[in-house]
Amino acid sequence: MSSQHIFRSLLSAFLLIAFSVSARGAEMAQGVVFHDRNENGKRDAGEPGIPNVRVSNQKDVVTTDKDGRWELPSGNDIIFFVIKPSGWKTPLNEFNLPQFHYVHKPAGSPKTRYLGVKPTGPLPKSIDFPLMPQKDPDTFKAIFFGDPQPSNQQHIDYIAHDVVEELIGTDAKFGITLGDILFDNLSLFDSLNSTVALIGVPWYNVIGNHDINMEATTDALSDETFERVYGPTYYSFDYGKVHFIVLDNVMWAARGAKYVPELGPRQVEFVKNDLKLVPEKQLVVLMMHIPLRGMIDRQQLYRLIEQRPYTLSLSGHTHTQEHHFIGKEEGWRGKTPHHHIVNVTVSGSWWKGSKDELGIPHTTMRDGSPNGHSIITFDGHSATFDFKAARRPADYQMNIHAPEVVAAATAHESSLYVNVFSGSVKSKVRFRVGNSKWTTMKKVQEKDPYYTAVRERDMKAFPKAPALNPPANSTHLWKSPLPKGLKTGTHLIRVETTDMYGRTFKDAQVIRVR
Repeated sequence: MSSQHIFRSLLSAFLLIAFSVSARGAEMAQGVVFHDRNENGKRDAGEPGIPNVRVSNQKDVVTTDKDGRWELPSGNDIIFFVIKPSGWKTPLNEFNLPQFHYVHKPAGSPKTRYLGVKPTGPLPKSIDFPLMPQKDPDTFKAIFFGDPQPSNQQHIDYIAHDVVEELIGTDAKFGITLGDILFDNLSLFDSLNSTVALIGVPWYNVIGNHDINMEATTDALSDETFERVYGPTYYSFDYGKVHFIVLDNVMWAARGAKYVPELGPRQVEFVKNDLKLVPEKQLVVLMMHIPLRGMIDRQQLYRLIEQRPYTLSLSGHTHTQEHHFIGKEEGWRGKTPHHHIVNVTVSGSWWKGSKDELGIPHTTMRDGSPNGHSIITFDGHSATFDFKAARRPADYQMNIHAPEVVAAATAHESSLYVNVFSGSVKSKVRFRVGNSKWTTMKKVQEKDPYYTAVRERDMKAFPKAPALNPPANSTHLWKSPLPKGLKTGTHLIRVETTDMYGRTFKDAQVIRVR
């Protein structure tokens, strides 16, 4: 035997021994996922374990055995959570926040201005997760909030009157806030949570860049308050026939910047391990704060989901409403483009703008969309998105912007704009004046003239008030010249838009021709 061969054999044996010692030395957490028959949150005699339920330590994912038992590696800063299966529910706390996790921080969180997790002490002998049976229909609705972002109690009051009140009694099965739950003031979590809880459905939360402890020096310590209130910053659950994955793509204090849009290798590994146990043809919905197109490690995420036939993702952050269809030109290798929704925000333009008769700012977003929320109807593999403007009828889906009065001879030199709030490249928009023929409008990338005019009006009327942000190019704006030959008098402009699902919405506006 050559000396080189002997060396390799000894090295292999050494590595095997080292690995075995390391494996034996790792602290393991264990527990039971059980049927909480009396719904008291504790495992009592006669409450059986539930087999084949997934449990994670934020990286690895295992399934419970026939007795509902699970085991996972532990650490000094780790959260264990059960992945809620379809047909089961987790307990809720007083704020309707799902309780599906156990935070393990033996030493607790570092002291900062905002309270983190208190020391949890040694690892419990058994970490048990209660589940209760429920009926998950195949067709159901979920509510999505982008960026409520209150910085004070007055903003929370705006949220209560502008959005929450009209949702009380909803038939949606749960809701999700897509980050920027608050605006840096983390002392407001309880007040906002108690307000949103009035909607009366379980409420999940995504971490945003304004939901972290700004005093933290590392990403690992930036979410201590969030973890105290909500639990893990990334996790997953099933409802009906849909698998939902919540992601944390706010990497704090990295590369010399305050934050960068990145998942990081541990979270990518969790998604990989999570999806291994999700059927290929199940609809997978990913929810994050920062849009996919700006995420540094998005290609790694694409590789994990692009071969699946049914995927959808949502984000917030930009305070605009957008539909992205991510294709091959952006590195996506799937057969069809991936649909990513940048969700309408509750706070709109950060609660700015002139106030209405209720004292609530109009807070129109930079792309000309009103503030509000969205509702998605899930039905097997399909997902239908509905834009809902705050305190407006459900069929309020567009804004028509035309001159108040035009001269008959030069009317065709004036432009008609239509902002279809949830419009996309798959939308069609047409208009007619009076009984004239229908004209197809052209989709443009411009600043919404209505928003521009409103902003200028507000700045003149309220020069000392915080101004609306400068307009951004709208991704859902259509433009067309008015037709030639309009007769003098008062005319009605009719507009019709057909969305990506084949639904048609209508609106109208009066114009005078002199």
